[in-house]
Amino acid sequence: MIGRRPPRGGAFAVALAVALALAACHREPRPTPPPPIPEDGGAFTVAESMLDTWNTIGQVLVRLDGVEYLGRAQMLGLYDVNYRGEHFLVRTRALPLEAAGQGLRTRVDALGPGGGPFRSEASYALLQVLGQRLPAEVARYRQPVILPGKGQD
Repeated sequence: MIGRRPPRGGAFAVALAVALALAACHREPRPTPPPPIPEDGGAFTVAESMLDTWNTIGQVLVRLDGVEYLGRAQMLGLYDVNYRGEHFLVRTRALPLEAAGQGLRTRVDALGPGGGPFRSEASYALLQVLGQRLPAEVARYRQPVILPGKGQD
C-alpha cells in the first residue's frame, strides 16, 4: 500500500473543488472608514459657566490617557495639548445670553496652534470624550459664586 496514490475523481475531486471554491470566496472584511468629521470639528455647548467648564476640562485632560498637557491660559479659556500625535488647543468660550431666564452656556472647540479653527481625527476624538464626560463631572469642580451681602464690603 505504500506509494499508492489515492484514486482520482469521484468524491475526492468534488471535496477538493468545494474547498478551493470556498477558499477563493473568503475575503478579509474591509475596515470601516472613520465617520466624517463635522464642519464644526466636533465643537459642543455645555450648559455651564465658562470657568466651571474650563476647570473641569483641565481635570479631565490630566487624567486622560494619551493626552500630553502642555499648558493653559485661563483668561483665554485655552488648554494646549498633544493628542494622538497632533498638537492643538482646546478652547472654552462663554456664549451670550439670548433670552431672559436662559442659563449660562459655554462653547468648547479646537484651534490650531496658530489660533485658527482646527479639524482633525485627533481633535474630534478628544472633543467627543470631553463632550461625554463634562456634563457628569462639572459638578465636582464647580466654583461657587459668593456674592457679598448687604453691609459687607
